Amino acid sequence: MSGPELSGAEHALRHVEARSTGSPLDRALRVTLNFHPERVVAALADTGRYVSQFVTGTSNGGLTAFAGGDRWRWESRMFGGVYDRASAYDRPVYGGLNFRLSPYGASPRFGSAHLRLTADTLSRTTFCYPDSFLEPENLGTADRMALIEIALADDRDLLDDYIEAHVHGPVSVEADAEALVLDPSYRGTAVEEEASRLPCAVEWHPGFRLSVDELRRHPDFRGPQYVDLGLEIAVDGVLTPKIIGDVRDRYDQQDLKKVWHLLARFGRP
Repeated sequence: MSGPELSGAEHALRHVEARSTGSPLDRALRVTLNFHPERVVAALADTGRYVSQFVTGTSNGGLTAFAGGDRWRWESRMFGGVYDRASAYDRPVYGGLNFRLSPYGASPRFGSAHLRLTADTLSRTTFCYPDSFLEPENLGTADRMALIEIALADDRDLLDDYIEAHVHGPVSVEADAEALVLDPSYRGTAVEEEASRLPCAVEWHPGFRLSVDELRRHPDFRGPQYVDLGLEIAVDGVLTPKIIGDVRDRYDQQDLKKVWHLLARFGRP
């Protein structure tokens, strides 16, 4: 007699675990989901759920989350095709394993805010290193985790220094989040007001802040045109996450993403 039918998430976890090596993960470590808080925090408060880019149609990385797109293809490869015909709401959400214990979350490349998930979510999370867009062979689960040693031995830029995480199954703010962690530039703003509606703790990290003098020193990081754009939108000689967020409807999103990379890379205390 066969057992109960496995869900897509369970199939994906088994598929990845069979291709993973290493010892069990330290359960004190946490997965974080980094994002820009404008709109997202309000959506979290309204729906109580964090959803994938296949649902939102937006991303702080590439914009290929559609059937046949690169993100779809990468997931098909990594998870053995189990999500090829799945609903957008059934697909995993992306974050990072915060193995360096950063107050900014595992992957601030994707935003200044993050949800810190509970230890219980680790058992339904898969991992890869480096980022899945590179189609890596190094995979992991909470029970088979060799990726930390691989990442520690690597030499990647600060913004690329993360172990990608994929949380399978619904992510509920109430059940699965320990805290929402925000940049202090959002104190006293609508983002903080929306955050107060969440059924989890709200915390603050040390903050991102980049002076225009420091910004001018890095034209080679993403290109001089993004330094110029940063200089254009800076307020009182500085960039913060809120300053970038305030102009998101006035500039190309991909251009602002590069300005954010400059702030995230060079604007930490």
